[in-house]
Amino acid sequence: MTDSAKYAPGPACGAQVRKDGEKWTLIVTRELRHRPEKVWLALTDPAHLREWAPFDVDGSLGTAGTTVNLTWVGNPQAIATRVKRADAPKVLEYGDMRWELEPLGSGTRLTLWINIDRRFISWGAAGWHISFDTLDYLLSGTPIGRIAGAQAMKFSGWQRLRAEYAKQFGVETSG
Repeated sequence: MTDSAKYAPGPACGAQVRKDGEKWTLIVTRELRHRPEKVWLALTDPAHLREWAPFDVDGSLGTAGTTVNLTWVGNPQAIATRVKRADAPKVLEYGDMRWELEPLGSGTRLTLWINIDRRFISWGAAGWHISFDTLDYLLSGTPIGRIAGAQAMKFSGWQRLRAEYAKQFGVETSG
């Protein structure tokens, strides 16, 4: 597979939400068949991120204290984002995201914590589900290209995932 035309996401799974006061956090976990060092590179290198993540950065995210411009797909406004923590290949924190990589046999359990507006929980879960799938294809050497932003929302798999996550989380699916 070399493009997203043949890609179909599996069922909604591996995501949960937590509420702490008025703050909502989406937590997405995926078991990948790739070693933590390989996953770390895909999380920190701008060229790799352009292939799967729903944002671009203008520099490496691999060093704590670094500031990069982060631009979400579909939003031309770059956000100056400081890397708060970069403990390769275990923990990466920047902006409102925290990534943890845990060795799992010959692979990695990858977990993302991201602050999210309650109104967009099912949207975020669906989007990150697809991004994690895209990451797995990239790491396997069969990239399908990034599916993010408006492109993802037009994708029938995203619509199904959004509805499945909305049901799991007990949130509205309208809008």
